[in-house]
Amino acid sequence: MTPSLAPHFPRVGAPGPAPGPATRTAAAQRAFDLAVGSCLLVVALPLIGLALLAVKLTSRGPALYMQTRLGRFGRPFRICKIRSMTHNCEKKSGIQWSTKGDARVTPVGRILRKTHVDELPQLFNILRGQMSLVGPRPERPELVGVLETAIPRYRERLAVRPGLTGLAQVQLPPDTDLGSVRRKLRYDLRYVAAGSVWMDVRLLVATAIHVAGLPFAVSRLVLGLPGAPEVEPERPALPVVPADTALEMPAHPHHATHHEVSVDAARA
Repeated sequence: MTPSLAPHFPRVGAPGPAPGPATRTAAAQRAFDLAVGSCLLVVALPLIGLALLAVKLTSRGPALYMQTRLGRFGRPFRICKIRSMTHNCEKKSGIQWSTKGDARVTPVGRILRKTHVDELPQLFNILRGQMSLVGPRPERPELVGVLETAIPRYRERLAVRPGLTGLAQVQLPPDTDLGSVRRKLRYDLRYVAAGSVWMDVRLLVATAIHVAGLPFAVSRLVLGLPGAPEVEPERPALPVVPADTALEMPAHPHHATHHEVSVDAARA
């Protein structure tokens, strides 16, 4: 089991500026998550139902899947999502990040991913207190051990609950290599240090703008959110990270079967 992160957070080689103390209290964020999350779930339930039906009618396997992720202080929990890939796909591919044109993604899954509908069942995780509406992306324990070895301060992002959306998610593409993870970590640490309920409100609005297809530059100007100029001002001078920089994933066969696990299997 992954050890708790509560006792310490190693600080070696800061990847970027992380200003000021956070102005949000745990109670305020929890109240915000419960109030807004409940309203969003009521609105989203019909859409979730239609998406589950579409997945069930077009591909084999369960429409929902559960997967272990790490929450605040490294506590494991089971995340709930709508299946967008072929069932048990990692039995053949092993653990790997999804890339553009990934053959494992089903036709319906591509639509769900593009619209982010596949993420909506995470509202149940939010109401249970395992996630927040806004925070760093929840990562798999199999990858965290590798990433914390390769990237200084990586575990510090787990000082807050992971989020359905976040400062990194609304302006950077999904992880594809170590370079992309390092870059996102800067935004995650910025949020950990300076997050507030007001920032959460603005990031939810920015997420809606992002889903509508407008670039983050629009919401950044309108909402006053920190972007690349504030979080990584030196980026133009940094060397380019090779696109094929990859992680050495765990070779244990048990780790290659966790990508999409049925609800029944998760309960067993």
